[in-house]
Amino acid sequence: MELGNFIFSDKKLLEEIHRYGMIKPFPGDTVVLNPGDDIFFMPIVYKGVLRIVRQNPDGNEIFLYHLYPGQTCAMALNCCTGRKKSNVKAITEEDTELLLIPANQIEDWHKFSEWREYVYNTFSTRFNELIEVIDLIAFSNMDKQVMHYLNERARATGTRALYITHQQIADELHTHREAISRLLRNMEQKNMLKLGRNIIELT
Repeated sequence: MELGNFIFSDKKLLEEIHRYGMIKPFPGDTVVLNPGDDIFFMPIVYKGVLRIVRQNPDGNEIFLYHLYPGQTCAMALNCCTGRKKSNVKAITEEDTELLLIPANQIEDWHKFSEWREYVYNTFSTRFNELIEVIDLIAFSNMDKQVMHYLNERARATGTRALYITHQQIADELHTHREAISRLLRNMEQKNMLKLGRNIIELT
């Protein structure tokens, strides 16, 4: 495993990561974590992008945020330290490699100040992103929620042309496909995007 100074610079911490961690590749559009899964490893994105979605027992979903290289999921981190099952769904946006850290190493590595800072910053960053999601749901119209979602997907995939269905958007925004289709048509009329067959191009 060749990490170089990926995220961390503390030599002793890097030695521990090399000893216990492993990098695992996943193809694009792969579910790597489901609600209810036991979590034995904390995933840090090494290459690619992960999309994190909250899913309730009835299968209803809401998009939360993306994880980019060097980032990890605060909810997965919390589940690891609390020995809890996963409460989120994680999907690769593209071919992705994850650095998997054994759950039992997380607390032990708090002896490294760089690791403690990384964990603290992870919780702080993800908390702010969750507040943004809550604000969108509570205080914004659905069209703003849809545009936020599309912009985040475009940023994650590095393209303004999104191969995505109206149903998929509806599922991850916990609403009806008909409502999404209607909003997208209105946005197209305002020249905010162009619709094609299973493709949405942001203008």
